[in-house]
Amino acid sequence: MNDSIHNEYKVGDLIYDANIYDGLNTSLSDLQFYRKWMPTEKNAQILELCCGSGRLTIPLAKEGLNICGVDNSISMLEQAKIKAKNALLEIEFIEADVRTLDLPRKYDLIFIPFNSIHHLYKNQDLFDTLKVVNKQLTDDGFFIFDCYNPNMHYIIEAEKGKNKIAEYKTTDDRKVIIEQTMKYENKSQINRIEWHYFINDVFHSVQNLDMRMFFPQELDTYLKWSGFTIIDKFGNFDEEKFEDHSQKQIFVCKKMLAGN
Repeated sequence: MNDSIHNEYKVGDLIYDANIYDGLNTSLSDLQFYRKWMPTEKNAQILELCCGSGRLTIPLAKEGLNICGVDNSISMLEQAKIKAKNALLEIEFIEADVRTLDLPRKYDLIFIPFNSIHHLYKNQDLFDTLKVVNKQLTDDGFFIFDCYNPNMHYIIEAEKGKNKIAEYKTTDDRKVIIEQTMKYENKSQINRIEWHYFINDVFHSVQNLDMRMFFPQELDTYLKWSGFTIIDKFGNFDEEKFEDHSQKQIFVCKKMLAGN
């Protein structure tokens, strides 16, 4: 998602440079988890929100799944379309804001991967998105998403200085080094992250990667308020039970039907 959600919190444009993004985000550690939860019915419809450049969309579509990807970053969707074309895949990619999305069909599974809900900075942003999901989901469909379990010790340590978090080469042959600083705002629960980019060994820019932290009981309650039942909650993609030390919060939910 790009920086249009709120002016005071944002994600920098360079982070959504498709080649730079893809060079950094090569891991598919979550693919097997999401693949396991895909519906097996032949005509099942799947919706991926915040699909980015198709990191998961493309491999899932290669398996014959009917998947549609939504994102509000034009550059990321352009990259996703190129990948789909190169793989001889016909995938519908839609440029839209997940908070106001309105599609003509319902889906058997909707998922938001890769910690993307952290860019829903205000409670209302999250509530609006969950309302959209509830509306677009079939009555017996699943809603799945993952995010971080806030680690205050890590944040406190990371606030002490600048740390190099990545060094890699892009497909268009740029050498990229990223150094990170962060400062957590208690009132807003926003972790203000700055990525200092060096491209071909020359300082390029500082890019914001602001992330809203969602605490475990908070998310459990928000989901219930928004009409979802939590079927499972895992602490990692191996589906280990969510515990105090878990790095991730991974939710598998269903729509709470009237009378339940």
